[in-house]
Order: sequence, then structure tokens, then C-alpha cells
Amino acid sequence: MSEMNTKAMYKLTYGLFVCTAKQGDKLNGCIINTAIQVASEPNQISIAINKANLTHDMVKATGACNISMISREAKFELFQHFGFQSGRDVNKFGDYPAANYKLADNGIPYIVAGTNAYMSLTVKQTVDLGSHTLFICEPTAMEVLSDAGSCSYEYYQAEIKPRPQPAGTTSQGKTIWRCMICGYEWEGEELPDDFICPICKHPKDDFEKIVR
Repeated sequence: MSEMNTKAMYKLTYGLFVCTAKQGDKLNGCIINTAIQVASEPNQISIAINKANLTHDMVKATGACNISMISREAKFELFQHFGFQSGRDVNKFGDYPAANYKLADNGIPYIVAGTNAYMSLTVKQTVDLGSHTLFICEPTAMEVLSDAGSCSYEYYQAEIKPRPQPAGTTSQGKTIWRCMICGYEWEGEELPDDFICPICKHPKDDFEKIVR
């Protein structure tokens, strides 16, 4: 019988991107790890966005977005700002430094701090993938912003994401489940099978059990 070690998923290679959108006066963005050129004639880019993200709903409603390619010079704060909080709860561009982004011709912001390029995309097709929607897009503008190397998911895990403190047992004896992707912690004896990280949207398989 074939084994199903889900950690094999971590061996897939991913880039990391900030996907931004505008709907009415609302600006928003989230971190995604799937943006791929899928055809050259015509040039087409596919991006997948989790349906739990507000950015997903905005892209689906407007048919447009920008993706900013995150570079190895990015600070952890970029991931915190766009990946560790929901646009349903906060205005991500309300307190974001104006020097860190610009508006493209489509009126949607793109990030210039910790990125090396951006593309403006127009949605041509959508595919329902269950937890995510796949958007097949046509680039309408693109620009190189920096010569810095692109940040892979592996580089983020090894070089940018802060190392969690070693878990230990304290007098409190609390059981904590820590997301191995973003560091979110949930307190309780047993993590529900259908639990989804409220920050990065990863499932129970990506949590480790620690005791304090």
C-alpha cells in the first residue's frame, strides 16, 4: 500500500507573491505561492487564491489584479502584513507605508519594497478547485523592479521566517498546536480534524503538538 506522507508536499518548489486587488475604494492584498506562466502564445499566467481570502472575492468580482514577486531582500514584516491578517478585519493599506507601493495603470497597487518585479493581470478564465480558485490571466503590464533574486518558499522557511522557540514543559502544562507554516498557535488538547489555520489557511496536517 502506498504511503501518504504529506510532508512530501514541502518538496514542491514555489515562489512567493503579493496578490493585490481593488474593488470600489477598497484596496487589499494577500500572499500567494502559485503564479506560473502556463502559455506563451498568447502569454498566460495562472494564479491560485484561497477562497477564504478577501482578495479572492475581489479578483473574482473585478477580473483584475496585480502580482508582486517577492525577492530575497524582503523582510518578515511583509509576510506578516499581507499574510498573517485578514483584509476582512483590517485595512491592509490603511497603515502601510506609501513609499512601499505604487499604483499601476489599472489602479491597483503593487509592492515595491522587498519585491523584484510586478505584473498587472486581467482574468480570462476561472476554474473552481475546491478550497481555491484558479485564475487564468493575461498580463497587461509588467516591470522589473530589482535585480535581487526571487524568494522561494524554501528560502522563506530557511532564511526569513523567524525560528520558533524550542517547546518545553512548564508548570502550566498547556498543550499547544503550532502551525509549522506561519507560527500561529492554538491551545487545546486535541486539534479538530477539520481545523484550518485562520492565518495561512493550512490544515491540521501542518500543525505540530507541543506542551508548555
